[in-house]
Amino acid sequence: MTTAALRSTQTLAAIARRPLWPVLAALVLAMAGGMAAAQAPALAFAGLVALVVAVVVAVRPAVAAYALLALTPLVVGVDRGTLLPLLRPNEGLALFLGGVLLVRGTVRYLAGQRFSFRPNAVDVTILLLAFAASVVPLLWMAARGRVPSLDDILYALAMWKYFGIYLIVRVSVRTEQEVRRCLWLSVLAAGAVALIAILQSLQLLGVPGLLGRWYAPAADVSRLEISRGTSTMSSSHAVADVMTYSLAIAAGFLLAGHRRRVPLIGLCVLLLLGALSSGTFSGVLALVIGALAFGYVTGHLRTAVLALLPAGLLGKLVLQPVLQERISRLDSEGVPVSWVARLDNLRTYFWPELTTDFNYLLGVRPSARVPAPESWRDWVFIESGHTWLLWNGGIPLVVAFFLFLWVAMRTVARVARSRRDGIGVAAVASFTALTVLAVLMTFDPHLTLRGSADLSFPLLALACLGLQRGAR
Repeated sequence: MTTAALRSTQTLAAIARRPLWPVLAALVLAMAGGMAAAQAPALAFAGLVALVVAVVVAVRPAVAAYALLALTPLVVGVDRGTLLPLLRPNEGLALFLGGVLLVRGTVRYLAGQRFSFRPNAVDVTILLLAFAASVVPLLWMAARGRVPSLDDILYALAMWKYFGIYLIVRVSVRTEQEVRRCLWLSVLAAGAVALIAILQSLQLLGVPGLLGRWYAPAADVSRLEISRGTSTMSSSHAVADVMTYSLAIAAGFLLAGHRRRVPLIGLCVLLLLGALSSGTFSGVLALVIGALAFGYVTGHLRTAVLALLPAGLLGKLVLQPVLQERISRLDSEGVPVSWVARLDNLRTYFWPELTTDFNYLLGVRPSARVPAPESWRDWVFIESGHTWLLWNGGIPLVVAFFLFLWVAMRTVARVARSRRDGIGVAAVASFTALTVLAVLMTFDPHLTLRGSADLSFPLLALACLGLQRGAR
């Protein structure tokens, strides 16, 4: 027998000894795909896209973080159950990507590879937050003989969702180059949200009508035509937060000496106008607090303060109709009418029950809303972050929240002051986001505000990469 024939025989024998399950699995998938394509082409195409994305994420885990940061701002405002049962599109995406990473990690572990993930103090404080916001109030309800509603369950899962998003970014991004890609994708997506918010607030190009199909807040199309930019987030407060955090990213790149200075300056202007187009007083406060936090952590406080003046003049010039509409909503004492309504809601619907039977010790229930007695609205929401903490988890949740703030802010400040690369920029933006969160929790539960939290937790995860020894 010749050498070539011998090698061919050995190759065939080796192939014959290999397990047949990959071939059988491929045949089953092919048959299932063919049947699905014949019966439901759209579903088959979605399955094919999901399969391709799963393979790409399994090979390049950082793609999971890229997808979350690039797509979430554009779909987070779609109502729950519109495209997916019980879920928003961004929640379905996070669940899918997290599942792929979990399967990947399990396979690698069974193959004998060690985990490279090492928990840090920030991880522990977020875990405590999630526990205090879900397990504690549900156990307390059970102890009082109350049956949790679906609303309670969904609200109890909110912090676990953001913990999961944090972990997806935390375990998938490993290098400084991947951090920079995440930041660029995030800030570009925020730029698109800002442009839509500006056009919406100025009632230009029919943008409010275009948003009405998928992004009407609480399915109320009329709320898209009140000179407040809700954009693709269906929340003006979330738009203001995301613009402020993204502005810190763009300014951080400028401060780090990034070579693309002209596009970054243009992005800064766009994000600034996007924040002001939200038409909220708390949005203006977020910009001021964000600028002060950015200046403090970078050592350029004077420059940050001086930049607020031309920024305000530019906003007044471009967004005059928006500013006039918001000023018209001040009462005789110069206080926003919406703030007076918030205080009335707290005094009427939430504080009395909180102070009854020592409910503030362990909370009332996870659901942060009560049915409204009026016909013009369905729910009354808790529009105070600190009241929400007490209502949801009582004293344990309040302690967990401030412990989280203390640990996270100290951690990212240390990273921000020790690095000037992409990880340092992420830390600067994360410190800005945490400072804004600490202040604005007085007005709304910004800790779990959709869109806002979907950016603040990934920024924190990117900043934590700077804690690892030898992080490239």
